[in-house]
Amino acid sequence: MNKVLVTGAGGFIGTHLVSFLRQRDYWVRGVDIKYPEFSTTDAHEFEILDLRRWDNCQRATEGIDEVYALAADMGGMGFISNHHAEILRNNSLVSTHSLDAAREHGVKRYLYTSSACVYPEYRQTETNVSPLKEEDAYPAFPQDAYGWEKLVTERMAAHFREDFGLETRIVRFHNIFGPFGTWTGGREKSPAALCRKIAFAKLTRAAEIEIWGDGEQTRSFCYIDDCIEGIYRLMMSSCDFPVNIGNPVEMSMLQFAKKIVDATGSRSKITFKPLPQDDPKQRRPDISRARKYLDWEPRVLLVDGLIKTIEYFRKKI
Repeated sequence: MNKVLVTGAGGFIGTHLVSFLRQRDYWVRGVDIKYPEFSTTDAHEFEILDLRRWDNCQRATEGIDEVYALAADMGGMGFISNHHAEILRNNSLVSTHSLDAAREHGVKRYLYTSSACVYPEYRQTETNVSPLKEEDAYPAFPQDAYGWEKLVTERMAAHFREDFGLETRIVRFHNIFGPFGTWTGGREKSPAALCRKIAFAKLTRAAEIEIWGDGEQTRSFCYIDDCIEGIYRLMMSSCDFPVNIGNPVEMSMLQFAKKIVDATGSRSKITFKPLPQDDPKQRRPDISRARKYLDWEPRVLLVDGLIKTIEYFRKKI
């Protein structure tokens, strides 16, 4: 039985990934600085470890065959645009120590979870530009300290493969959403924030729902089940280059908010709040690599994913 480590196993994607791997008969060790906040864990073994510390990374990777490296200090735009030094320091320590500990313990494969924030801001200033291809990350000008750390760690993972023989895989996430995600407290991302606001407005009969910006900025949204399937296929593949995992269907944030309003039956009016920071006008992945090399593309319709997510938030609220 393969022994797998999932770092960041107390988080949204990590919680789902642990359950997915258990169903496929892997032995799973989950590691995080906290237990899952919104569900239980299916990990065989769950350890509370601060992976900024080298000794904890050695402990986490001991006896492990494969690592899914999800641990990161992160949140939505409101968080990552206001905690640059903290994010860069914390994530650099986690990434460097966990990657090197995996090498030292003879881990066979290491999947690093990167982000759409590695893409240059100059490619996302208009809403009518082309979808983001993996090669578009260079010339580099990523978004904030969060994006810089992700891009640098991608390079480090590639060099560990070239120099040390550690098989590394790199996935770039684009707006993953679904149940068990952070939905309040300032670290929530836009899909969770909107689902929460609109579900709350429905229950309280609030007259208005606020969204950031003018609503014209565009995004694409990928349901968690599709994301997990993509991660797994990438880990099992021979792809030693970055691969986008996301939904190529793009819509404005106003359109997205209206879909949630329709799904909840809310009658609240959508109003607009000025963005507290620079925000990309457009972000949509090109998933040609995922289709070609992983035979992967999203299967869950947006409305179906929203219904499941909204029901989860409704129960929470």
